[in-house]
Amino acid sequence: MVEFGKKLKERQIQEWQGYYINYKLMKKKVKQYANQIETGALERRYVLKDFSRMLDNQIEKIVLFMLEQQGVLASRIAVLNEQQYALQEEPDISKISELRESYRAVGQDLLKLLYFVEMNAIGLRKILKKFDKRFGYRFTDYYVKTRANHPYSQLQQVFKHVGFGAVVGAISRNLADLQDRQGSYLSIYDQPALPLQDPVVDTIKSAVDRLTHSTNFLNFLGQHALIMHEELPSPVEEHVDEERYHFMSLILNLANTFLYMVNTYIIVPTADDYSMSLGAAPTVCGIVIGAMAVAQIFSSVYFSAWSNKSYFRPLVFSSIILCVGNLMYALAFDLNSIWILLMGRIFCGLGSARAVNRRYISDCVPLKIRMQASAGFVSASALGMACGPALAGLLQTKFTIYNITFNQDTLPGWVMSVFWLMYLVWLWISFREPAREAEDSPVQQESSAEQDKLEKGLVEPLLLTSTENEQDDEDVSEEAPEESRRPANSFADAYRLLTPSVKVQLLIYFMLKYAMEILLSESSVVTTHYFGWTTSSVSIFLFCLGLTVLPVNIAVGSYLSNMYEDRQILLLSEIVVFLGILFSFNLFVPYSVPQYVGSGLIMFVAAEVLEGVNLSLLSRVMSSRLSRGTYNGGLLSTEAGTLARVVADATITLAGFLGQSQLLNITLLPSLVICIGSIVATCCTYNSLY
Repeated sequence: MVEFGKKLKERQIQEWQGYYINYKLMKKKVKQYANQIETGALERRYVLKDFSRMLDNQIEKIVLFMLEQQGVLASRIAVLNEQQYALQEEPDISKISELRESYRAVGQDLLKLLYFVEMNAIGLRKILKKFDKRFGYRFTDYYVKTRANHPYSQLQQVFKHVGFGAVVGAISRNLADLQDRQGSYLSIYDQPALPLQDPVVDTIKSAVDRLTHSTNFLNFLGQHALIMHEELPSPVEEHVDEERYHFMSLILNLANTFLYMVNTYIIVPTADDYSMSLGAAPTVCGIVIGAMAVAQIFSSVYFSAWSNKSYFRPLVFSSIILCVGNLMYALAFDLNSIWILLMGRIFCGLGSARAVNRRYISDCVPLKIRMQASAGFVSASALGMACGPALAGLLQTKFTIYNITFNQDTLPGWVMSVFWLMYLVWLWISFREPAREAEDSPVQQESSAEQDKLEKGLVEPLLLTSTENEQDDEDVSEEAPEESRRPANSFADAYRLLTPSVKVQLLIYFMLKYAMEILLSESSVVTTHYFGWTTSSVSIFLFCLGLTVLPVNIAVGSYLSNMYEDRQILLLSEIVVFLGILFSFNLFVPYSVPQYVGSGLIMFVAAEVLEGVNLSLLSRVMSSRLSRGTYNGGLLSTEAGTLARVVADATITLAGFLGQSQLLNITLLPSLVICIGSIVATCCTYNSLY
C-alpha cells in the first residue's frame, strides 16, 4: 500500500505544492526524535517544544495561503458583481449566461481550496497520531486544545473558516439572482426555504459539511445506521453513476427494514401468554423472542455475502422465509406445539435482510442523498419498533375460521404473513436490480484502496484522531503486501483489525443492546406479575418507549452533538444507563409502577442516546478495510447487538426457573455488571476517542 506521504504528493494541486504540509519532513523528524531520545541526546521536554514549533510553522503556512486565496476569490467575485450591476440596466441573455459560468468557475476554485484544507488537515491529524503512538504521549489532545482556544490561534481560522462561508454565500446569492433574472427579484435571503438548486453550490456545501464535520440530525442518524461511506472527495465535482440508483428500490429496502422491526416486536406483549397456552412457563417468552435473534446471527453473514452478487434475490428469499416463519408461528397454537412456535421464530430470523438493506444504501444510493437514505433507514427501524407493540395491542380479538384459531397470540403471525406476501408482490413488480460494475483492473483496485485509506479522514473533525488503519502508524515501505489493501474475508481477519478503541465501542454496543432487550422482552412478564397489566397496557408502554427514539435522536443530533464531544456524551450516557438499571431493581416493597416506568424510561432513553454516539465513534475509529466487503463494520456491530439480544433472552428464560418474583433482579444484575465494565473500559480508552 502506498503510504500517505506519497499519496499526498500525488494528489496535490501542482501550482500549490509549496503550501502543503511537509509530511515527509515531519515524519523523518519524529524518527529522529525517537533515535535521539534512545541515545540520551535529547530531553523529552525539548522534543515537545520543538515539535510544537514545527506544527505551528506548518499551520501558519497553510492558513496564510488559505487567507490569501480567499482574498483572490473575493476580488474575483467583486469584479463579477460590478458586471452584474451593469447588466441590471442593460440586460443581455448571452452576457448573463457568461456571468453565471464565471461565478461557477469561482465556485470550482473554491472547491479546490476546500480540498486543499482537507488534505492538510488529514496530514496534521496523521502526524499527530504518529507522534503520540511513537512516544506514548497524549500530545494531540493538549496541542489542539491549547492552539484552538487561544485568541490568536491560526487553528481557529481553519475551525471557524468564516471566510469560506462568506464566499459560499456570495456565490449562492449571485447565481440565484442570475437564475431568476427573468422572474422574481427576491434574494435567497428572502426565501431561505427555497434553496438554489445549482450543482456547483450543492457540491461546495457538501465539501464545507465534510470540512466542519457538522453533526446535524441527518448526519447523526446516518452514523447511527453505521452505513459505511467510501467516497473520497475530489477537487472537481463528483460524478455519480445514476444507473445503479432506483428510487422505488430504495423505498422497498426501507419498507423491508420497517416490516422486519415490526415483525420483531409485535410478539413481545403476548409472547408470555402464548407460551403458557402451549404448556410452557411464561418466562419461556425469552427463548421465543430470542430465537429470531439466534437465527439472525447466521443470516447476517450469508445475506451480507449474497449482497455482493445481488440485491433482488436476497430480498425475495427473505420475504418468502418470513412469510413461512410467521405462518408457522400462527399455526403453532392449533397444533399445540411449542417447537413449531420456536421454528417459526427461527425462520423469521433467517429472513433478516438488514445487511442487504444497509449494503444497498452504501453501494447504490448517490452520495448527495446517501445521508438522507441512512437517516431513513434508522427512522424506519424506530418506527417499526414502535408500531410492532402498538399493532399487537389492536389485535385483541378471538374468532375461529375452519377450525383455525385467530386470537391475540396467533394474529401477529397471520397479519405479518399477509404483510410479507404483499411486500413480495410489490418487490417482484417494482424492484430494479442495479447494474453490477465490471471487475476492477489492478490500477483501479489500487486507486480504490488509496481512496478507502483516506476517506475516513475527510469526514472527521480537523486534526482529530483515531480512524486510520493501524498500518498508517507504522513506518512501512512504499509498497505493502496486497493483503493489506483487501477487505477482511473472515471474522478472524476482521477481529485482527480491531483496535482497543473499537473493541470497547463494540462492548458498549453489546451492553446497551443487552439492557434494552432485557427491558423489552421481560416487560410483559414483569408488569403482569407486579402490576397485573393487560396485553393492551404492555403494548401502550412499549409503544411509548419506541416513540422516544426519533425525538431523542433529533435532540442529540441537532443540539447535544454541537455542544459537547461525542466521547463526553458517550460517558455521560453510560452513567445514566447505569443509574436507570440501578433504580430498576426491586429493593423496596411494594414495587411501584412509577419506579418501573420511570427507571425503564431513563435507561431506554439513555441507551438510545448512547447508541447514536457509540455508532458515530465506531464509524470513526474503525479501520477503513472494514468499510467494505462481507465482513464489514456494519456486520460486526449487527453481530454484537444480535449476540447481546440472544444472551439477554436466554438469561430471562434461565432466571425464570428461580421464580417470577426473582426474575427482575436476576436479569438486571448482569446488565449492571456489564455496564460498569463498559464505563471502566471507556475511561481507559477515553483519550483515544475523538
